[in-house]
Formats: sequence, C-alpha cells, structure tokens
Amino acid sequence: MFDVLVYLYENYWRPDACPENAQLARKLSAVGFESDEIEEALTWLDGLASAAQCYVGQQTTHSLRVYSAAEHDHLGEDCIGFVSFLESAGVLAPPMREMVLDRATAIAGSPVDLEDLKIIVLMVFWSLGEEPDALILDELFVDEADRLIH
Repeated sequence: MFDVLVYLYENYWRPDACPENAQLARKLSAVGFESDEIEEALTWLDGLASAAQCYVGQQTTHSLRVYSAAEHDHLGEDCIGFVSFLESAGVLAPPMREMVLDRATAIAGSPVDLEDLKIIVLMVFWSLGEEPDALILDELFVDEADRLIH
C-alpha cells in the first residue's frame, strides 16, 4: 500500500489532481500495482479525506496529546518520538498530528514502522495541499544511514 501512496505523491500535485477512484485504480493497475494493494490504498485515502474534514480547525495550537495504552502499543516508541519531534519543531500542528495518528492506527500490524509513519506524515501534508519545508522533506525521505554529518 505504501508504494501506491508514494507513487501518488510523486505523480499528482494534490489529491484533487487525482482522477476518480475507478479511473485511478485502472491507472495504478496499468502501472503495475496489484489490485488488493490499490484497493487498500484507496480505502486508506478515503479515510484520510474524512480525517481532514474531522480534525482540521478543531483544535487550538496549544493542545496536549496523551496516548492511550492501545495507541502506545500500536505506534511504538519510535513513531511517538517522531511525532513529538515534528510537533516540537513546529512542523506538525495538533490537527495534522491527529490526522497522522488516525491514519497510523488504520494500519494493520504493531508497532507501525517508522518509515511507514513518515509516508503517512507526507500524505497528510499532501492531502492538505501543503508542502513541507526542505529540512522536513529531508527528514522524511533520506535514510539516517545515508545522511552526511557536516
């Protein structure tokens, strides 16, 4: 599913640039994605659109997030730490954080892989038509082992 999401991010400027689901599914199939992977990604994207309607504009900029035991187990320390890092850096506003957490909890398997969470963060920005700054894109895309320290 995450390969489909990355493909959409790389090939469509915004979600409204994507064709309707049926046509998009045909295009993704023609590119070589499996039908179950396409269906899972499109269902996940529908949930992302619903989360955007639900969360954006609902919280103040000074909200505090307390994770439930189930969320903590599902997300794991690495993902919670990364979300906290993005919040403290002023990159991830509370409504966007809630969208990230909503979509991360929609993923099967525990704990969520940090690389998958980074794609979720990227897709939240994409769904809102926002472009993360260059340093955040670097954090989302460049593998830590490939990073050069100056």
